[in-house]
Amino acid sequence: MVQEKAGTRPPWVGLAAAVWVQLAAANPYTFPLYSGTLKSMLGYDQQQLTLLGVAGNIGQNFGIIPGILCSWLQPWLVLAVGAMLCFVGYGPVWLAVTKTVVGMPFWVLWSAILLGTNSSAWLITTVLVTNMKNFPHSRGTVSGLLKGYVGLCGAVLTQLYSGILNKSPANLLIVLTLGLPLMCLLMMYFVSPCTPATEDDESQHGHFLFTQIACIILALYILGTTFFDELIPKSRMANYLMFGVTVLVLLSPLAIPIKMTIYRSVPKIQRDQLVSPQESKEPLLPPLYQTHVDISTTSVSISDNSDGPSDNEDDNVIMLLAMGEGAVSMKRRPRRGEDFEFHEALVKADFWLLFVVFFIGVGSGVTVMNNLAQIATAAKNNGTTILVCLFSLGNFFGRLAGGAVSEHLVKSRLIPRPVLMACTQTIMIIIFLLLALALEESLYPAIACLGICYGVQHSIMIPTASELFGLKNFGLFYNFMSLGNPLGAFLFSSLLAGYLYDKEAAKGSSGTICVGSNCFQLTFFILGGFCVLGTFLSVILSVRIKPVYQMMYGGGSSYRVPRTSLH
Repeated sequence: MVQEKAGTRPPWVGLAAAVWVQLAAANPYTFPLYSGTLKSMLGYDQQQLTLLGVAGNIGQNFGIIPGILCSWLQPWLVLAVGAMLCFVGYGPVWLAVTKTVVGMPFWVLWSAILLGTNSSAWLITTVLVTNMKNFPHSRGTVSGLLKGYVGLCGAVLTQLYSGILNKSPANLLIVLTLGLPLMCLLMMYFVSPCTPATEDDESQHGHFLFTQIACIILALYILGTTFFDELIPKSRMANYLMFGVTVLVLLSPLAIPIKMTIYRSVPKIQRDQLVSPQESKEPLLPPLYQTHVDISTTSVSISDNSDGPSDNEDDNVIMLLAMGEGAVSMKRRPRRGEDFEFHEALVKADFWLLFVVFFIGVGSGVTVMNNLAQIATAAKNNGTTILVCLFSLGNFFGRLAGGAVSEHLVKSRLIPRPVLMACTQTIMIIIFLLLALALEESLYPAIACLGICYGVQHSIMIPTASELFGLKNFGLFYNFMSLGNPLGAFLFSSLLAGYLYDKEAAKGSSGTICVGSNCFQLTFFILGGFCVLGTFLSVILSVRIKPVYQMMYGGGSSYRVPRTSLH
């Protein structure tokens, strides 16, 4: 495995660069912007267009390969592959839309969209893995920020399409084919292992707060400009100015490393080490101490002992030194919080509990998201665009808040992160009951709250997986867990909701469109039942892994010998 060498630059440089990589990773969200042109210009029917959408969904969520390679290759190499896939994938789509190539086979276009959207998995995996390692003590906050930004950047590309590109699908595809890969290549140098941020850095909380506020401002700004654009047509100059403001807000995280470069500060842990020469001669430990070595747990603790070490303790010390010299070879299975290999995690109950809980949370949420237009029609509501906007905005705030709140609860009260998954899935039970009852006045707030709960599932799963199974193979674990999203969409949305909707629609006069509370009522009841199961499993998972958080964030006196030192 290639050993990554940390650079001397602060990790905030990589985080600021990751924002722009996330802009490129948001390319799958642009499919609705050019799909209509594909249908009209190439003569595709709705079924063929749906199959192209399925290709995008598969490509976006299939990240097993980059997840594996992130443990073996430098980040810039993985980013380069993602940029290449973006170029190779969207190039044929542009050729087809502009009719530069006439008569392109459907399977070629399907494969091209699959490759183009798969670039997103490579890019997201790279920035997540790198920044989680650069900020090992703020995993929840980092995951919430990055997952929030990728959703926001989809709206940024939409703003670019509507304003600067004059709603031209051909121009958009040129940006996807050339612009986004070029941006990734420019960021390759900065998205790299840096000097990890320490927990004693007093300015870290303020820097994260600044980045979160900038992210929220960007979300509100894009929301405002979107509604403004629908009401009042803007001039070309106004479009450029408004997009310029968006670019400035996207650049705002760069202010942190610039500020740190201009105003250098000494970390608290280094200030504490600045002692006088007389003080430096004092021994770090009392002269008499005892060392306990528990071979079964490989846990070492040091404490005072006025009676001096015993013969058995001397033997333990000799054994420990021999192990360090390689004279004793020991192999054992990893414990929670240590670095797991993938096959080692597959036999752990915690692994599958987290996967099932995440699958239920995102699967039920994405079912509603995929059927918002039909839900609005069934409720005799014409506000489909508003529902989509509310769900998307809720999804963003859920991702951002889920990471930050879980980070606070973990560090201040040692509350396991899956507790938030249990709380949000409990709220989802209530939401699905409200949707099943088809109360008109509750539709908008229910969809907005569901978007928040859906976003929380993402921002909690990511740091939890890293804390349970380590950062060494985090990319692989993250991408395997992420398969719960398309799997949930297939089982809950396509098979369950689609089947029940068509069954109810067949009873009506049109045969294809269903109107009334019965269209999704049974679906909502079933999804609510699954969320009951998800809540129960979340509680079980939280109880099981609570010792992990006590060990990692409780500040105990014992020190666990790393498993990698025992060979």
